[in-house]
Amino acid sequence: MSDSALIEAFLEMLSAERGARANTLDAYARDLDDARTHIGSQKFTPTPAPPLSRGRGTALANASAEDVEAYVRGLKARGLSPATARRRISALRQFYRFLLQDNVRADDPTSRLDAPRRARSLPKTLSLAEIEALIAAAENARDRALIELLYGAGLRVSELVSLPLRAAPRPGQDHMIVEGKGGKERLVALGKPALDALAAHLGARAASLPKAEAQRERAERWLFPSASAADGKLTRRRVAQILETAAAKAGIDPARVSPHVLRHAFATHLVEGGADLRTVQTLLGHADIATTQIYTHVAEGRLRTLVETKHPLAKKPKG
Repeated sequence: MSDSALIEAFLEMLSAERGARANTLDAYARDLDDARTHIGSQKFTPTPAPPLSRGRGTALANASAEDVEAYVRGLKARGLSPATARRRISALRQFYRFLLQDNVRADDPTSRLDAPRRARSLPKTLSLAEIEALIAAAENARDRALIELLYGAGLRVSELVSLPLRAAPRPGQDHMIVEGKGGKERLVALGKPALDALAAHLGARAASLPKAEAQRERAERWLFPSASAADGKLTRRRVAQILETAAAKAGIDPARVSPHVLRHAFATHLVEGGADLRTVQTLLGHADIATTQIYTHVAEGRLRTLVETKHPLAKKPKG
């Protein structure tokens, strides 16, 4: 059976048995066609025909482990991204597993392959000066309060817009209870700037409530009500728009600002200030500390730059 026929049979299996979508099938078809072309152009060393072979194909179906490994090494040489290389390796693995299960091959030439590691992307963040400029650019008490909570308390935007009015700190309190992922509650400490901003927002909040009685009843229960949203609370999209407007006014590229970026800035600045990871984990509501550890990499980079540019011995000319 030819490579083309085997690839077609493989794609039919993915569609019929695994419910693969058309774009997935197209991607796998391109990946396997690329492998067939490049492996076929290599110095080809066919593997011995296995006892259960039903008539082996050409280059791709007959490829040895060495042929496949040479092809994978070539992916990097061709300048393909790690993500593309991972997908092509995945396509090959699944294809040869299909041939093995269908008794077309008696071995799997991808068994020794290691997938390229995912590049660890550092979270985008903002400097303290940019955060201060963003807060100063807020158009009203509500906008200032929501920016203070996203940054000053590290809230997720979903947590922010779902805050009930009863979550607001009572006089003398410096914390609030937030319901996070999976319905888990956590205590969130608030600094004086956030508390002051919340107090100002609560004082002006009544003006943002809808006039119609039915809508007003829905909106009254939320800390950040909306006069237009069906459920009466501010939407995540509206929060993003508020941040975009404030960013433009503050002279910051709006593309660099989002609710999640403010949460990242909160965590990053805490780590840079000396907070331990367990504390940051608790404040962010991360279930696994491994999720929080990314902030040590951000802090390490900035601390290294600080030492290299500010430390007297680091700046001392050699010789």
